[in-house]
Amino acid sequence: MLRALCCWLWLIGLNGVATAAPATDSNVIPVYIRDDVLEDYEKFVAGRDVLTITNFQNVNMRRDVADMVLLQQALAIGGFHQRFQYMPGKFNFRNTKMLETGDLLLSFDSYWLSDAQLLGPKVFVSEPVIRRGEYLAALYTSPNNTAALAIRSFSDLAKFTAVSTPKWLTDWRTLEKLPLKQLIREDEWLSQARMVHMQWVDFMLMPFSNTKDGSYQLEQIRMQRVPGVAILLDDSRHFVVSRAHPHGQAAFAALNKGLKELRAQGRIEQLYKDAGFLVDTSSLIILNAEVASPLQPK
Repeated sequence: MLRALCCWLWLIGLNGVATAAPATDSNVIPVYIRDDVLEDYEKFVAGRDVLTITNFQNVNMRRDVADMVLLQQALAIGGFHQRFQYMPGKFNFRNTKMLETGDLLLSFDSYWLSDAQLLGPKVFVSEPVIRRGEYLAALYTSPNNTAALAIRSFSDLAKFTAVSTPKWLTDWRTLEKLPLKQLIREDEWLSQARMVHMQWVDFMLMPFSNTKDGSYQLEQIRMQRVPGVAILLDDSRHFVVSRAHPHGQAAFAALNKGLKELRAQGRIEQLYKDAGFLVDTSSLIILNAEVASPLQPK
C-alpha cells in the first residue's frame, strides 16, 4: 500500500472526470493525500462519479475515506466546482504548514477542533462533521498480544503502553488522562503502527471501521482491535480551509452550505455509519467515560 509512486496519480475530480497527466488548468487545485488513504479511496470510488455515490457500505470505506467523499459532495452542493488533483505521499504535518501559507486550499482529512484552533486566523474552520461526543476510538494491538486483547476496564490500562503524538492534541491529552504504564511519543503514524505490530508498544488508537473481524493490515503490518471497548475522544472534527489561498473564501462558503444541507438530510451520519466509524455503543465499554472532558488548547 504505502509504496513509492513514480508519477502523479489522478482520481475522480469534482466533475467525475479522471485524467492521467498533470494539469495546467488553473481551475485544477492540487491536494496531498496520505498514500494508504488515497489507495482505499480509489478502490471505493472504482471509476464512479464521487458526487453521485449514496451507498457507502464498502470494505474500503473508512473514516478518512468518508472525509474525502463528504468534502467533495458538500463543496459541489455549495456551488464550488473546481477540480482537484490528488497527489499521494506522507503529508501528516506538512499539510498544516501549507494551509497556513496558502499553498494548500484545504485539508481532505478533518481536523480536531483543538488542533484547528491553534492555527488561529490563518484558516477557516467548517461546521462540525463529527460532533463532540460522537468520536469513539478503538484500541488496536498486535494479534499476538493476548494480554492487551483482554483489556476490559479503566484500571486494566495500568499494565500497558500506548503510542501517539502531541501533534494530535486531542488524542495525546486523552491518553495522558489514562492510567497507562507509559505513553510513548512517535510523530509518524506508520512508525506507530509498526511499533504496535512488533509489540514494542501495546496499543494505539484508531477509528472504528467496518472490517467484520476487527483486523487491520497494511503490507506486513497486522493489528487487531481490542473487542468490546472504546476510548471517547471528547472533541469535534472539522474541515480546515486556508484563508491565504485565492479560492479560500469561496470554498469555505460553499463547504458550510453543503455541510448544512447534508446534515439536514441525515447523510453525514449515514456516511460515517456506513464507514463503520459511528458505532452502536450499547455493546461497548467506554473505558474513559468517567475522566473524559472537553479538550481545548491550553
